[in-house]
Amino acid sequence: MNLKRKNTVKNTLIRIVKIAALVIIAVILLFFLVRSIGRIINQRTPKGGINTSMYIEINGTQQWISIYGEDINNPVLLYLHGGPGSSTSAYDYAFTRKWADVYTVVTWDQRNCGKSYDESQNDTALTYELMMSDGLEMTKYLIEYFDKEKITILGHSWGTYYGCNLVLEYPEYYECYIGTGQMVDMYQNEVAFQKIAKEWVSDDEGGELLQDLTPEHYTEEHFLARNLLMEKYGYDMMRDGTDYNLPAAVIFNPYYTLADWVEFLNCDYTVYMDFLLSDEFSKFSLAGRTEYEVPYYNINGDCDYQTNYMLAQEYFEKIDAPYKKLYIMEDTTHGLLESKSEDFSKILHEIAGEQY
Repeated sequence: MNLKRKNTVKNTLIRIVKIAALVIIAVILLFFLVRSIGRIINQRTPKGGINTSMYIEINGTQQWISIYGEDINNPVLLYLHGGPGSSTSAYDYAFTRKWADVYTVVTWDQRNCGKSYDESQNDTALTYELMMSDGLEMTKYLIEYFDKEKITILGHSWGTYYGCNLVLEYPEYYECYIGTGQMVDMYQNEVAFQKIAKEWVSDDEGGELLQDLTPEHYTEEHFLARNLLMEKYGYDMMRDGTDYNLPAAVIFNPYYTLADWVEFLNCDYTVYMDFLLSDEFSKFSLAGRTEYEVPYYNINGDCDYQTNYMLAQEYFEKIDAPYKKLYIMEDTTHGLLESKSEDFSKILHEIAGEQY
């Protein structure tokens, strides 16, 4: 190849690289422009309503909440995410705002997870007393902040365990309890899962996963096998995806900066796994605790085996409360807040209509 031809090829490659670089830069700039516009839209405050987020001090730690409502005079609903430690603040505004015409919705990243994560807390063991104290302090803060006498609790998964314990222990602060993906007793739940999983399995791969289930002694391997079995046989939480655009919800999140995303992706939730495997977690069991002083509502999916819906139904039948009502969503797994957010919202509106 002569020198002239070499130079021509070289110049062509340089032009291609420059064009590619300009295209990449343009795409990045366009992404951030669109993201900024979407975030600005989601940051708007409804007329007569509220849209804010803040850190508040709870038992010596900074814990993050967001607040959104279309009418500041509406009743206050505190949403308790699952896990434990599975913050949903990366996207939960996409479904909680569907309730904001009848409730002022507060979402809370519980201690040391999500936007409440703080590496310095990783050595602080989670206990029943500590989590209950956090919940009580948060409740009191919201009652004072909104000048209300009581609030409503809505819990999902672990949030139902947490919420029921708060309502049972401190009924004077709550108007009613709403649970979805209701947990009753962790041991009973895992035994029930092993039993139903045996009915699903008809192949060697599933059989190997069954052998890793140890409901009498929880391990990380047990929970991994459980999740893989649900995914394999079509009962996993996100089987049906979402009925809203999840990537868009993440991209246009009004509460997350890029620094927040970096922090979120680097969180170490070992302390929550330790909590889940500890005797402290078992203290949240609702077995035999059925006397509620506030109205009790349950919304569960009939394909939810992550928190077994049949155990939730049996528990519901035993409950003694001023009022109770059970909703079963058909062909629905544990991810009903995401996959059936519209249908869930309709039920929540019905509950609000009964209560207020």
